[in-house]
Amino acid sequence: MAGKLSKVALKPVNVAMGFAAGAAAGFLFKEVWKLVAGEDDAPDAGDPDRSWGEILTAAALQGAIFAVVKAAVHRGGAITTQKLTGTWPD
Repeated sequence: MAGKLSKVALKPVNVAMGFAAGAAAGFLFKEVWKLVAGEDDAPDAGDPDRSWGEILTAAALQGAIFAVVKAAVHRGGAITTQKLTGTWPD
């Protein structure tokens, strides 16, 4: 019963952390793109003036950054849950 209660109690925290992680990843991607390409905005897939290489490079970089941030937040949340509840979340 305590495990279910802690899951319910931590659900809003996990949702908030997910939103924060998405915002952080978006900001980080924008800053990395500025360094890599020297441009303020990453290319849009529908932009006819951009090459396949630019589009796919931006997409791969964005995907990698989002995956790393998501994994870091997930792992950090699991460790925090374990410290607060004494059990590793399922």
